[in-house]
Amino acid sequence: MLLSIPDILSTEATRQIVKRLEQADWKDGKGTAGHLAVLQKRNAQLDTADPLAQQVGDLILAQLSQHPTFISATLPLRILPPMLNRYAQNETYGDHIDNAIRTITTTQEYLRTDISATLFLSAPEDYEGGELVINDTYGQQSVKLPAGHIVIYPGTSLHRVNPVTQGVRYAAFFWVQSMIRDDGQRALLYELDGSIQALTASSADAGEIIRLSGVYHNLVRRWANT
Repeated sequence: MLLSIPDILSTEATRQIVKRLEQADWKDGKGTAGHLAVLQKRNAQLDTADPLAQQVGDLILAQLSQHPTFISATLPLRILPPMLNRYAQNETYGDHIDNAIRTITTTQEYLRTDISATLFLSAPEDYEGGELVINDTYGQQSVKLPAGHIVIYPGTSLHRVNPVTQGVRYAAFFWVQSMIRDDGQRALLYELDGSIQALTASSADAGEIIRLSGVYHNLVRRWANT
């Protein structure tokens, strides 16, 4: 399931973050790429130990933890702390698939990358190019969102970042291990949860809502992999 979610961060919050990122100590992004992806990767990243990276990551995680659409769509078990990257001067990241397993450095826990996520920090008018191009069930999807919006998609997807030909593209990226490993099952649960919420808002028959809610939770119980 490929899904864009608006307003994880406010426009003012992203503006302040970008202002600080412009003065940050950036490193070569190849340091966090796998042995194949490193051949495709040409960008800059902020060291995960950098206090600014930790502050921005904590802010993003705090916002995600209370965002109902993100929770419904991902059903997160673990989230890798967000990392920050920068693309400028024709920097790009060619076609690749993310590593299946990553390590949470603070806890040394392994995380299976069921879901990939990119949170755009730069406004789209501030740079040319830089589209996130994802191959999914319906073909190639080109994603370039407003600042503060996020896109989530299966970690199994082949994807790339097109060259930034003008300006600078700042973004946060991370991965989620879901309680529901299968993407198709997660998509069904997301649609079912949306229907339950819509029926609740429309004051539909309470008994039927409870019945549907029971179906939802019993499917989670059946499919959960924790």
